[in-house]
Amino acid sequence: MLQARNLSVEVGGRLVVVDASFTLHPGDKVGLVGRNGAGKTSMLKVIGGESVEAEGHVARKGALGYLRQDPRLHAQSVENTALGHVIAGRGLDEAAQRIEKLRLRIEENASRKNVERFARAEERYRADGGYSAEAEAYRIAHGLGLPDDRLELPVAALSGGERRRVELARILFAGSDVLVLDEPTNHLDTDAKAWLMKFLGAYKGALLVVSHDLVLLDRAITRVLHLDEGTIVEYRGTYSEYKEARKKDEARLTKIAVRQASEIKRLSTLADSMRGQTERRARTAKMLDSRVGRMRDEQISAPRAERSITVRFPEPPHCGKVVLTIEDLVKGYGGPPVFENLDFDLGRGERLFVMGLNGAGKTSLLRILAGVTEADSGEVRTGVGVSLGYYAQEHEGITPGHDLLWHMRNMSGAPDQQLRSLAGMFGLSGEIAFQDAGTLSGGEKTKLALAQLVAGKHNLLLLDEPTNNLDPPSLTAIADALSRWPGAMIVVSHDVDFVRTLTPDRVLYMPEGNLDYWNDDLLDLVSMA
Repeated sequence: MLQARNLSVEVGGRLVVVDASFTLHPGDKVGLVGRNGAGKTSMLKVIGGESVEAEGHVARKGALGYLRQDPRLHAQSVENTALGHVIAGRGLDEAAQRIEKLRLRIEENASRKNVERFARAEERYRADGGYSAEAEAYRIAHGLGLPDDRLELPVAALSGGERRRVELARILFAGSDVLVLDEPTNHLDTDAKAWLMKFLGAYKGALLVVSHDLVLLDRAITRVLHLDEGTIVEYRGTYSEYKEARKKDEARLTKIAVRQASEIKRLSTLADSMRGQTERRARTAKMLDSRVGRMRDEQISAPRAERSITVRFPEPPHCGKVVLTIEDLVKGYGGPPVFENLDFDLGRGERLFVMGLNGAGKTSLLRILAGVTEADSGEVRTGVGVSLGYYAQEHEGITPGHDLLWHMRNMSGAPDQQLRSLAGMFGLSGEIAFQDAGTLSGGEKTKLALAQLVAGKHNLLLLDEPTNNLDPPSLTAIADALSRWPGAMIVVSHDVDFVRTLTPDRVLYMPEGNLDYWNDDLLDLVSMA
């Protein structure tokens, strides 16, 4: 069970949630929706116990499984194998270690006391499913698109998307009474999403989920919490039913707001016309002023229309005909190479889509091309006049402790006013410019990272899942802007609509390294790769 009572959440000195109250019982499946920056992730951090509420109280009964939007694993977890990290979600790794210690103690001294301790620990381990734990962990991880061989690797050797799936597998394996999931479908292909839908459909506990995946919300949700301007409004039914109900509410509230504003204006004008006249009229004007004051106290605001943004990438600086050349590139993580003998080049203005299954080395390739990591062997050469910009799927370029403007200045020497205007183009305007970037929502971090690319005036962009966490209007605007931009791009994405809008020129199949011309028949494979 999960209950929020009069909950207020503060981020960067501003309240993003005010006096919210709701309850989740076992079997409830609730979607939390709202625009980027509305405060969804911040509220989930409070509910998950990661942040402290400004006011109010959150009560949790039973075990809580909380998936952050950007999971951060402890150093010990990163050194562990992926399978070990999943099994640790239920504490079975520690239980197995305890059994082994008790077994060794019996070898040293087979006393009745030591044998009984071992028997009790072994019986508890069996009852908790310890002996079937590996098979269950493999089943969940496989459902989320993690092959068996990837589970045997250290977490440190996995890509950012794979680490996120390992963390989700750990949470699902733990068998929590309450699940709080922030964008659980990020980095999942079609099959993995379908598996997750089925898992959540059969889940008996309470579920609170934030997702821009409308299919997930429509299939798994029975209630919706709409967050806007700090206020929570609850709707019963699926996401589609919520959309219809919300549309009717917005129309009704808009009419009321217009009617109230019109009446306030009429009474205020009438009161003003009576001032300075007879004493009786002056008293009437005072009474009207009091009535207007009460109406203003009770006045509602018209629902804010979903803000549309218009994004424009600047013309890329001129560069040579060939912007990038890759020869005999090899990369591994202590075992067999993830990819080897990779050869290709990229022409000026060309768009290359990188396709491959999870773990095929797509992110590893982009990190090498961006100079973040090094290849085991091979060569990467940029052409004459090439300026490279890299969008990392895990927002590695966002530094907590520094505000948005600081990040923009790092990419451009333009005046602050121009940089703030540029950030505003991505919907990052007002006080948010001075907010700690570490407290931004996932969607806002995505927008900031893209704004940094624009500020950098590049002619080659490396884009690794650039649409994750974006609300639909932002995603459409950014996809349209990139489709019109004439610079060169190397793109990794599971978003079919984004790739369709981008219309790549060629496709690079990983890990084989085969190149082919793009055709729209490949769109069916995008979400699966």
